[in-house]
Formats: sequence, structure tokens, C-alpha cells
Amino acid sequence: MTTPSSKAQGSGVPAATPGPAPAPAPSRRRWLILAVASAAQFLAVLDMIAVNIAFPAIGADFRSASTAELSWVLNAYTIVLAALLVPAGRLADAIGGRRSFLTGIALFGLASVACGAAPGLGTLIAARVVQGVAAAVLVPTSLSLALPAFPPRERATAVGVWTAVSAVAASAGPVAGGLLAAFDWRWIFLVNPPVVLLAWGAGLRLLPRTGPVRTGPVRTGPVRTGPVPGERRRLDPLGTLLVLLGTGALTTACVEAADWGYGAPATLGFLAVGLITGALAVAHVRRHPDPVVDPALFRTRAFTAATLGLLSYFLAYAASILAATLLFTGAWGWSSARAGLAVTPWPLTVLAVSTLSGRIVRALGERTTAVVGGLCFAAGPVWWLLLAGGDGAHYAVEFMPGLVLTGIGAGLYQPVMFSAAGLLPARQLSLGSGVLMMSRQGGSALGVAALVVITGGAARPGLDALRAGWVFTAVTAALAAVAGAALRTGVRVDPGENGGSGTDPLRHH
Repeated sequence: MTTPSSKAQGSGVPAATPGPAPAPAPSRRRWLILAVASAAQFLAVLDMIAVNIAFPAIGADFRSASTAELSWVLNAYTIVLAALLVPAGRLADAIGGRRSFLTGIALFGLASVACGAAPGLGTLIAARVVQGVAAAVLVPTSLSLALPAFPPRERATAVGVWTAVSAVAASAGPVAGGLLAAFDWRWIFLVNPPVVLLAWGAGLRLLPRTGPVRTGPVRTGPVRTGPVPGERRRLDPLGTLLVLLGTGALTTACVEAADWGYGAPATLGFLAVGLITGALAVAHVRRHPDPVVDPALFRTRAFTAATLGLLSYFLAYAASILAATLLFTGAWGWSSARAGLAVTPWPLTVLAVSTLSGRIVRALGERTTAVVGGLCFAAGPVWWLLLAGGDGAHYAVEFMPGLVLTGIGAGLYQPVMFSAAGLLPARQLSLGSGVLMMSRQGGSALGVAALVVITGGAARPGLDALRAGWVFTAVTAALAAVAGAALRTGVRVDPGENGGSGTDPLRHH
């Protein structure tokens, strides 16, 4: 059977090519979809923060356990989450984001019940590992499901809301953890299942149905190309294993170095394993026809800039928060409760600015917004360097303005950079989100480790050590601003590349 196009091809007459696909109308349910995605993000962040506050209460229940053994209640979740973000994102792209999200949220709820009912420390740690697996599935998948529901002009606003929810969870974590632990630490986990049930039911009804991504055969020849539509994606078990081992080893070295010692054989051993395995993973993905991490991701200039920028930003963020806590509880001698309240101007500012980020981006452009955000964040530690003194008598003048500056910077910077995941083709949305989240987790772990090294590991470091830490945070935040300056604006997206969304101002080939 012949068609007009085949006749044209056979006669040598060029076949007519369709024009660019029109931009689809924004989903009417997009804000509800974002609410479901944000709920998953809230749970994942809250459980990371709240358990830290409940650590003494958990230790009181398991008196026979050492501090090193108890620390795995915290570290098992952090390490597993960081190690699995990229493979979980790839899996979500392969089996469908909706299926992956619903599975992840159900697993998170079951693991929360297991944590709350754990009869012993070993069971609790095992349940925390499962929680980390579930969170690794949820976090990149939630963002990749929400972004396509929004047109490009609204994505900064959407990611701003998603970022604000993270800030609220981070700030609510200490308060919720303290209140629940005062009653019974198990309730930190047992409050999750009702939220999980609501999110699962809403996700089942609202989230778009997405099937497995299919890719066609890879072209052969001297230059390898990535997968193209047509055939089910291949698995990459070796690449997945290398990414897991490399990320897990590096994260473990950063998280445990303070307890093991920065020059201890265990720390250096895990660091060496992480670096060697990481090098092997890079070599592998460059050769594999359909690797766990497609190198083509980083041919998008904005995505590469976002990955490096978020790594630098979260180095500064994690070190800043820890330095503030050490100042309040150490040099100023405040209680933990008072220190927690003193930090609240930061998340409140992030919440306010993030919800306005869409309007700000439309007024200034993505590149300018990111640069201003990075510089505002850097201005916070500079303020503390110049003004913070040896007591908290003038907190409102010496320290709070710096918190507001860093909050403004976070509210401007994060939405632009995280929205870079939306620039990728639909088949790579979850994977790209996972890469960006791994930058967040890796930067946070490295930021804490770096500040501990700078302050000599002291529980109550002096002002000179903290000032050295603020220099570090100012420099890394400035590097994040440099990464923001690498964004290109006003570049046309390939028609149909991202769901036919038309012009996307961050896209660059």
C-alpha cells in the first residue's frame, strides 16, 4: 500500500514535513499534580531532619547500642537516598513516572510503619534503608511528573512552590521532631502513613498515565548516539552497580568522616573506592549504547550549569546552616530550641521569595535571576564576617539580616536551577531530576564535611574558625552564581523535543 508521502519519496519529490507541534494547553489539574508531588518531597525532607532531633530519645530506648551504631539510624537514610537517586530516576523513565511514584509512596508508608513499630535497633536501621530507597524513587519522580504539566513560562513558579515546600519541611523538621519525640519518637514515623494514603489516592486519580519509555536501535559507526524512540529501553546493570558503589562510597566517606577521623583508613578507603568506581562509571557510560546516565544530558548547557551550580549552592547552604547552629549553641551559649527559632527567618524568607519566583524570572530572565540569587546568598556570610561578634546581644543586627539575604538567594536560585530538568526530553525527565537531586545531596554532605574540617571538629568552635567557614560559604555561593551566569536565554527548543512546548528560554544545544 502506498501513501502520498511514499509516492513523493519514490518520485524524488521532497515530502512535505509537518510544522512545529503547537504547544499543548496547560493542564487544568497542574496545581493539584504539583500539590501531590510536593507532598512527597515534604515527607522525604521532613523525615531526614526530624529524626536528627529525636536522636537522643531513640538512644534512650536502645541503651545497649553505641553512638556509632545509633548514628546509622540517621546515616542509612542519607546514604541510600544519595546513592539511589540516579538509578531510581532512570528506572522511573523506563517503567513510567506514575507507576514509579505510586510504588515509591506506598513503599515509603510501609517503611514508616516498620520504623515506628521496630522492636530493636537492627530492625529500625533496616526500615530506614527501605525508607531511603522509597525516597530516592519519590524525589526525582515527583518533580518529573509535575514539570510537564506546566508551560515553560510557569515552570519557575512551579519549582518555586516545590522549593518552598522543601524549605518548610526543613524548618518544620526540628520543631516536629522535638514535639513528637517529647511524646514518643515513634510518632515521627507513624504520622507519615495518613499523609501517604492521601497522596497515593490523589496520585492515582490525578497523575498522568505514563507508559514505559521505548527507544529504537542505536546507530552503529564511529560515533555512538543515544537511544531514539521505537523500542523498549535496555537495562544497564553494570552501570547501575558502578553508580551505586561510587555514590554510596563517597557519601559514606563524607557522612562518617567526622566519627571515623578524616585521615582514618576507613575514611580514606571509602574515598578511594568512590573515586575509582566513579572513574570506571564515567568510562562505562561513554561506551554503553544506552547507559544508566546518558552523557547526552550534559550537552544541554543549562542542565550542566544547573548540575554544577546546585552542587556549589548546597555546599554553601549546608555549611551555612551548620555554622549558624554552632554559633548559636557554642559561642553564644543558646539552647537548641532557641537556636532553632533563631534560624526561622531563613526558611520564611525562602517561602516568600520562592512563591514569587515565577514573576521575578519573567521580569529579569533566568540567567539574571540565578546570578542575583547566588550573589545574595554569598552576601549573607559576608555580612556575618563583618558584623557577627562574640555574643548574641545584637542578633537582630549582627546575624538576622544575613539569614534574610541567604533566604532571598535560595528563593531566587533554586527554582531556576531545578527547573532545568524540564528542558530535557520526556524520556529523560526523571533521570535528569535524579542527577540534580544527587547534586543537592552530594553538596549537602560535602558542605557539612568541609565545615567540620575547617572548624577542627569542635563542638563549640571559636569565632575565628566560624569566620573561616563563612569565607568558604561565600566562595562556594559565588561559584554557584558563576554557574548561573552560564545559562543561555532566548534559545529555541526543538519542536516536540519536550512535549511540543515551544520556546523554552533555558534550552541550549
